[in-house]
Amino acid sequence: MFYFVKTPGWIRRIYDSYIWSIPVHEKIIYLTFDDGPHPQATPFVLKLLKQYNASATFFCIGKNVVAHPDLYSQLLSDGHAVGNHTYNHLNGWKTKNETYMRDIALAAQHINSDLFRPPYGRITSFQAKNLKTVMKVEQPRVIMWDVLSGDFDMDITNERCLSNVILSAGAGSIVVFHDSQKALMKLQYVLPRVLEFFAEKGYSFNAINKEFPVKISLNK
Repeated sequence: MFYFVKTPGWIRRIYDSYIWSIPVHEKIIYLTFDDGPHPQATPFVLKLLKQYNASATFFCIGKNVVAHPDLYSQLLSDGHAVGNHTYNHLNGWKTKNETYMRDIALAAQHINSDLFRPPYGRITSFQAKNLKTVMKVEQPRVIMWDVLSGDFDMDITNERCLSNVILSAGAGSIVVFHDSQKALMKLQYVLPRVLEFFAEKGYSFNAINKEFPVKISLNK
């Protein structure tokens, strides 16, 4: 399985309307979790984040929010940010525009957010430009990532997954994990060590919220 652990600059330049990292002047990392809420993985993540007084951003699948409304409510009550990750985890490059936009709109009925992360990082310019209408928000923000942990990759070890994050993340990084069944075993090994490593170096962990400083335009 091929993927970039650290997003190259040339990809950021091509897709410069999307948000890949956050310019900061402090030691802040933005942990994000995709594909939940999940009945085992999400409570594990929430408990661990609380131990480190850490806030994060959860990009939720609409059908999982419907299936686990109590966990979704806990995300909000614990002070974390949430984002739309479609209703059925669709790949925008492989899905007809009408179907894809309808799926995002369905998720938006259950996820009140101006943040959107396309599953697999796959979204067309047409789809991105029409997020405002289907999400019913003034300025949708497409949140990509600076560092991909690889916790979904069954071909790498726990140690490799950990080093992906520790060697690649820094101030302003948006880091992707998954609160999913597939990633749970790696997450249980990697996440505590990531939090400990960066906390000892003086980092804090913030959610991507409404005060997020980067402004983007999807009108190109």
